[in-house]
Amino acid sequence: MSNSRTLAPFDPMDPLGLDSQLSEDERDVRDTVRKFCAEHVTPYVADWFEAGDLPTARELAKEFGKLGVLGMHLEGYGCAGAGAVHYGLACLELEAADSGIRSMVSVQGSLAMYAIWANGSEEQKQEWLPRMAAGEAIGCFGLTEPDSGSDPGSMTTTARRDGTDWVLNGRKMWITNGSIADVAVVWASTEDGVRGFVVPTDTPGFSAPKIKHKLSLRASVTSELVLDDVRLPGSAMLPKAKGLSGPLGCLSEARYGIIWGAIGSARSAWQAALEYAQQRTQFGKPIAGFQLTQAKLVDMAVELHKGLLLSLHLGRQKDTVGLRPEQVSFGKLNNTREALGICRTARSILGGNGISLEYPVIRHMVNLETVLTYEGTAEIHQLVLGQAFTGHNAFRG
Repeated sequence: MSNSRTLAPFDPMDPLGLDSQLSEDERDVRDTVRKFCAEHVTPYVADWFEAGDLPTARELAKEFGKLGVLGMHLEGYGCAGAGAVHYGLACLELEAADSGIRSMVSVQGSLAMYAIWANGSEEQKQEWLPRMAAGEAIGCFGLTEPDSGSDPGSMTTTARRDGTDWVLNGRKMWITNGSIADVAVVWASTEDGVRGFVVPTDTPGFSAPKIKHKLSLRASVTSELVLDDVRLPGSAMLPKAKGLSGPLGCLSEARYGIIWGAIGSARSAWQAALEYAQQRTQFGKPIAGFQLTQAKLVDMAVELHKGLLLSLHLGRQKDTVGLRPEQVSFGKLNNTREALGICRTARSILGGNGISLEYPVIRHMVNLETVLTYEGTAEIHQLVLGQAFTGHNAFRG
């Protein structure tokens, strides 16, 4: 049976026609965040990256609050209650600007806010979530430690009872937003297992020195958290989180955003490589006219849009029946790994210009080295899936 419908022209920016699979509302969210980033982030982010700072973090947080992207996938307490695909598209556009910007929003909404939203008391939710959704209060999430990353069960941060209070001691490492946070969600070992605590950062004994000399996520605030006899009332504990399922559930929420975000970095690098190849002339013609360059551009585009298709599928799944942690691992493993490969190939197309911050490629490339590692390294996600496929736990040799 012949098909008499007229096909739309081939769109190099949307070769699979995925735009048609998005609702008008989803496209509006995407376009709004893209426009915001084009005006408020992209013109300045190379300078922030080079300086190793995000000097406008607090101002950006308030603007993101007005935009409605902070905790946008949560319901109530000033949050937008948006769908998973809406949130994913926002993450994609934020990370197309810079991974550090997406990390700031992701840590605020999917780690700190989600931890309180899912596990907190009503008093904790009322106290913090509306201000955090508005960007008036910034949060961070303290799980990783200097000697405890992939194995959070080995954490050495402790919380002990002292009368009706809790006293926290320990250190957390690689904490996004730490030095600018108003509140920290800190996970600690207690006699009753791992528990979470809502820690106002002006509490005596709490400090968050900024981590310097990092060469990735430079347009982002990354900190150490130091807890030296931090005394909290009994009401500071998250009542609904007991054991590692509490922090790991938060990480699953944040990893979902990374699935989309990594594709944003890859898209930015691919578009830069395509534009450069069409303009750069060697041996009398644009390098886009050479077979090897075309092969690179095509392979990059195939992986980019496969990753976008995977993101959309997982988003639809999350919006309907929910996602298993193994499915989140599948997406995070594939999309971060492929996005990093796309950025590396884009760097090669730009040649020497590929290492210049005049182009976004090297910035995305080194940022993705961190995105590949945090919230579960590629190897950890391989082991999660390995156990799911084989039934054998290989985490401990």
